[in-house]
Amino acid sequence: MRLGRVASPDGVAFVSIEGDGSDSVAKEIAEHPFGTPTFTGRSWPLADVRLLAPILASKVVCIGKNYAAHAAEMGGPAPADPVIFLKPNTAIVGPNAPIILPPSSSQVDYEGELAIVIGRPCKDVPAARALDVVLGYTAANDVTARDQQRHDGQWTRGKGYDTFCPLGPWIETSLDPSDLEVVTELDGEVRQRSRTSLLLHDIPKLIEWITTVMTLLPGDVILTGTPEGVGPMREGQQVSVTVEGIGTLTNPVAAKR
Repeated sequence: MRLGRVASPDGVAFVSIEGDGSDSVAKEIAEHPFGTPTFTGRSWPLADVRLLAPILASKVVCIGKNYAAHAAEMGGPAPADPVIFLKPNTAIVGPNAPIILPPSSSQVDYEGELAIVIGRPCKDVPAARALDVVLGYTAANDVTARDQQRHDGQWTRGKGYDTFCPLGPWIETSLDPSDLEVVTELDGEVRQRSRTSLLLHDIPKLIEWITTVMTLLPGDVILTGTPEGVGPMREGQQVSVTVEGIGTLTNPVAAKR
């Protein structure tokens, strides 16, 4: 099932997206998408609604340097254990929403990645049961003010600006995440291309590691890490992250006005 969130003529709603291309239809879900969704009976052609970020997270938990080649390009060894950090939920935006460049930064980078969406409250989840707590997967861009990340020595400011966590276009619930291609394009030129099979710490390990630290709630998002090829975005450019089996998340880049 593809789960999304849309702005329709009737307001904001969670939906199930059925069909492909111009025949896609958004069917309204009553209340929330967790558990077994029930439907209101209302639907709209997907072309007649606006896709929003597919989920409202209480927190976004991110993994740093989870591909060996990315760790190398950042100038350090690959970490023996997962490195976790947080983005505020106010950083989340949806497809086609602009990434706003803060005037205080001279280098804002794209970082395309696979994102996990949690489906139920969980704590201390063993890796063997980790996929039981997953609602599904979506594409993400872990936007980073790289100069501020380096200057501060910790990552909250450089990773936490409003619009620095695009998610979408929807959540795919029926997907094996173990070997998916992840591609990032800047103005149509491929800048990142890798596969989730190259993650240093796989998804079950990440969920186990994170839930020893904190409780995850329905809708919480885990960004699994970005491959090599990160680089800067400029005003007027467009960045797209495509995850095999999910789709493409595209956002324009704009300066703050």
